[in-house]
Amino acid sequence: MTTLVIHPHDASTDFLNPIYSGLDNVTLVTDSWSQNQIREAIQTHDQVMMMGHGSPGGLFTAGQFPINNPFSNYVIGTSMVEALSQKDNNIFIWCNADQFVARHELKGFYTGMFISETGEAAYCGLPGTPQDMVDESNHGFVKILSEALHNTRDTNVLFEQTSNTYSLIADINPVAKYNHNRLFCK
Repeated sequence: MTTLVIHPHDASTDFLNPIYSGLDNVTLVTDSWSQNQIREAIQTHDQVMMMGHGSPGGLFTAGQFPINNPFSNYVIGTSMVEALSQKDNNIFIWCNADQFVARHELKGFYTGMFISETGEAAYCGLPGTPQDMVDESNHGFVKILSEALHNTRDTNVLFEQTSNTYSLIADINPVAKYNHNRLFCK
């Protein structure tokens, strides 16, 4: 299986790197690719993983990609929907990816609002959350998903394995509990 990973370079999301490190047949895109190059790569890879900061409108460029539309800040946005709709095992890891997936009727494993920073924890109703609690959630999620990806690329199985194991952290960590409740697959 060939995997395209789109992870805009941003130090605040470097903790996601272990998700795909060590996987075979991975093309990693962190910056500089044009929208046409990305669209073609989506079409020619078996699976597409997209991760970083985002919104209901898509995955932010983090200033790393040239974009055709000067009014868009997305490396993955509406212009990529047609190509992504041809895949049923996508992985979308960014804040509010659930709204993007639902709006465009895409398939795969995806997250809703996902707390990855203390500021996001405060915004999501967990003020005063210490950094170590956010780190425990982040690193636990990444380790669990990475291990699951080494066993399977089926997004339904990934969801089940990740959700079941991450729930153990969610039982003791309010950030992980918040995030766990926002893991989805369709």
